[in-house]
Amino acid sequence: MASSGEEPRSGSPGRAGTGTEPAAAADAAQLDTAEDFEVLEEEEEEDEDDLSELPPLEDVGRPPAPPREDAQPPEPGAGDAAGDPQEWLDVLGNGLLKKKTLVPGQGVDSRPQKGQDVTIRLKATLEDGTVVEENPALTFTLGDCDVLQALDLCVQLLEMGETALIVSEAKYCYGAQGRSPDIPPNASLTLEVELLAARDAPDLELLSGKEKIQLANRKRERGNFFYQQADYVLAINSYDIALRIVGSSSKVDFSPDEEAELLDVKVKCLNNLAASQLKLDHFKAALKSCNLVLEHQPENIKALFRKGKVLAQQGEYREAIPILKAALKLEPSNKTIHAELSKLVKKHADQRNVETEMYRKMLGNPSAASTPRKCKDKLPWSIPWKWLFGATAIALGGVALSVVIAARN
Repeated sequence: MASSGEEPRSGSPGRAGTGTEPAAAADAAQLDTAEDFEVLEEEEEEDEDDLSELPPLEDVGRPPAPPREDAQPPEPGAGDAAGDPQEWLDVLGNGLLKKKTLVPGQGVDSRPQKGQDVTIRLKATLEDGTVVEENPALTFTLGDCDVLQALDLCVQLLEMGETALIVSEAKYCYGAQGRSPDIPPNASLTLEVELLAARDAPDLELLSGKEKIQLANRKRERGNFFYQQADYVLAINSYDIALRIVGSSSKVDFSPDEEAELLDVKVKCLNNLAASQLKLDHFKAALKSCNLVLEHQPENIKALFRKGKVLAQQGEYREAIPILKAALKLEPSNKTIHAELSKLVKKHADQRNVETEMYRKMLGNPSAASTPRKCKDKLPWSIPWKWLFGATAIALGGVALSVVIAARN
């Protein structure tokens, strides 16, 4: 999306739904506090937004976002009350997301379609009237979850030039986490929106290397935002979109530096995708994502760590241990890998003991674990000595009997 619609950065107006909010950045370091994945001290600062260093299998130390409904907005022709400035339209039929037209637009045929790049004027306020968002020209791809879900759902119902009021519960805005410092947890928002423009998204094949990198990074950052909000389904969606952009064919030649940067974006997306998949216990998908990273970078420590965790979650300790050992060899000072490896070695030993006992019971020999081994170890030596002792005793007995008989005669 090489347009003027680049998502605003932290501190700028019109941040609705962007993945770079101050709260999200501040909370990134608090994810998975039960298992901090320590990184090398010299790790570059630009990788701070790469969530792939976050361990994937521990719960976030904050309440999860409210469950998301996958309901779709009504068909464009439904609910003609949207064109009546006096009527509210219940967008999803649950009373949690409502829209009312303030200024009519150019007709139903002028409504934007999913996949188009739309530009809106946005003003967002809290219930007490505090303005928390203002953006005269916010551009995003409709249906890609680039912005608040309330906007993604309702802008599809706006006519060109229409100004509407949208009242949304927190569920379709910033949820239980809110957005520090201006939007508290579980806050409802009132959004005043005007649809300014809608145009087809750019052809990926015609994007320059720089444009493709920027677009993929915006989708990846949005995935990071959802990850930090503990909405792993939407995080996966954003990472998948970013990967499709990176992997799309191109009619434009890229420089070696651009190729390398695109690969870097791909690796970050795959690592973050694996983290999100693990949060949902999608082990097969997470393993595939890790393997794709390792195809490009066999010594990627984050992919190795996650692959080991995936295998461990599936009880494959024998396979997981050497992978974590390889990760530890690359970063010997990493305490998290040390701890995970120690835990897996113990679990593997316990697993082997359980299997040994099970096999013994199956064979009808529930005796102590060491008995068969001791017998086996002593067998080659104990039998010859017993036989030798018996033969000697017989021989000596025979000699003594002969002496006694001779003396009596």
